[in-house]
Amino acid sequence: MGLDAEHGQLVSRWPNNPFQKLVGCEHPIIQAPMANAGGVELAIAAIIAGALGSLPCGMLSERQIREQVAEVRTRASGPINLNFLCHRMQQGSDDAAWRALLNPYYEEFGIEAAGPGPTRLPFDEAACGAVEDLRPEVVSFHYGLPADPLLKRVRETGAVILSSATTVAEARWLEERGVDAIIAQGFEAGGHTARFMGSDPAEALGLFSLLPQIADAVSVPEIAAGGIADGRGIAAAFALGASAVQIGTAYLLTPESLIPDPFKQLIASRPTLMTNLYSGGLARASRGRLIDELGPVREEAPPFPMATAALVPLWRAAQGRG
Repeated sequence: MGLDAEHGQLVSRWPNNPFQKLVGCEHPIIQAPMANAGGVELAIAAIIAGALGSLPCGMLSERQIREQVAEVRTRASGPINLNFLCHRMQQGSDDAAWRALLNPYYEEFGIEAAGPGPTRLPFDEAACGAVEDLRPEVVSFHYGLPADPLLKRVRETGAVILSSATTVAEARWLEERGVDAIIAQGFEAGGHTARFMGSDPAEALGLFSLLPQIADAVSVPEIAAGGIADGRGIAAAFALGASAVQIGTAYLLTPESLIPDPFKQLIASRPTLMTNLYSGGLARASRGRLIDELGPVREEAPPFPMATAALVPLWRAAQGRG
């Protein structure tokens, strides 16, 4: 895996890039974290290729964070980004309607409904302690920022702090709280939408509309995210004010991705759309049977990230059926 010659030549010629000076990577490209899809091998390959490699930490224990960072440090020399989530867990959320909706699929596959399982957790004391010990060059957040005491501790490690914005208001809020760069996440982005200030999802902007608005509104460097997969997209993002790009979906098709091969084929061949079926939060996904039969957005799905646990046994059963 690696950057192709076109991409490398393009970004190496771009003048006076503040992101590269801030982070210290060879190319102004961030490998998007992508929980369940990215990991140690993808981060290592991205770093070796000159990008900023990222580890998705929202589903990792403190021990796993430490182990994965140690492996990356052993096998690759370059800056690393640890990515964390800042959502609020809604205690006591009732998912009975969600499980009832999924029950025909449990019966079809002959499996029992799952109980509570591993889920995406917000940044906490344990994760912050790991950051303090590991001293990553970059720490990025999704869904805003952690509480001020935790953010202060992260800042004191010397890490460059990034977070995602989907609106100008979110970008200004992040700048006021001292982030070093802002990821402008367009509607095209493949991951969960980073909306955290309650804007209407129907008002979401595409990247190339959002990016210049954020560039005009804040003074820190901007990172473009959403649908960028080649040199043309990189050049367009830079022309609209970006200092770097964050690339996700294009990395999913690489050998280092954790996505099984059949799912890579789906990604490459099927259209995508926004759905809340897989986690309870809006995210872009390839169209499949569940979306076709239930529709992309259901009120029965519990809030992010609580919808995932009920789907895990179905995903495993479908994978086994081939």
